[in-house]
Amino acid sequence: MFPFFEIFSIRMYTFWFSITIIFFLFYRMLGKLSTRFNYDFNLFKANILWFFISTFIFSRLFYILSQWNDMRFIKDFFEFFIMSDYNFSLYWAIFWFFLILFVNLKIRKENIIKYIDGVVLAFTFVLVLWYIWAFLGWQVYWKPTNLWIEIKYNNTNSLVPWTVPIFPLPIVYAILSFLLFSTLYILKMYIKVKWFIWYLGLWAFATITLIFEFFSWKDDIFSVRFFLNFNQICAIILLVFVWRILYNMVKIASFEGTLNIFDKD
Repeated sequence: MFPFFEIFSIRMYTFWFSITIIFFLFYRMLGKLSTRFNYDFNLFKANILWFFISTFIFSRLFYILSQWNDMRFIKDFFEFFIMSDYNFSLYWAIFWFFLILFVNLKIRKENIIKYIDGVVLAFTFVLVLWYIWAFLGWQVYWKPTNLWIEIKYNNTNSLVPWTVPIFPLPIVYAILSFLLFSTLYILKMYIKVKWFIWYLGLWAFATITLIFEFFSWKDDIFSVRFFLNFNQICAIILLVFVWRILYNMVKIASFEGTLNIFDKD
């Protein structure tokens, strides 16, 4: 796949289409899961514009901050929305989606626990498609290896700096995301506690990111100064957040004698 194509001399970047398609597939999965998990999908339908705009703008903003060495030369407001590469912070997209969800649930005076498992399952589902598209659009890559599965990104429009075959890192991410979604979906059939799946899913996602971002060949303002990049710093924060909440919940459940998370049937 080319990172862009032209219509009437207007350059159209495929990343725009991929992010839009994946967002609506995410919504589609949320709708399908709503009947199974018994939550109100109208919450998402009524606020779809807010979810999309806020997620896009703030994920784009924090990507620019993480790439400030290059992105500080943006001249006008229009350039803020030009996305020629993987110009999107996945972690901040997740954060702002949950923030908008939390605010709406506060207004409706509902508990987020009722919705959270379905959101995480829908998210892990589209992660598979996200990384497949990243592979086709050359937006995630590693360095040259000798594992016999390397791919040469030799198109003149390629943003990949290597001229020799390199390891297709997004394929690894796509496979791991599929395994994660399948595991969570199966576990949900046996686990009765509503909050457990989302904590487990976020913990696994953060762990995968923390480990495999060491194999990414894309730098940001953090990785050039420290040992970790922006995604890995976010992954560590998420791991600490999940661990603390899970620890407190398990501690309370153990004290009350209600630790059993599996359905008795």
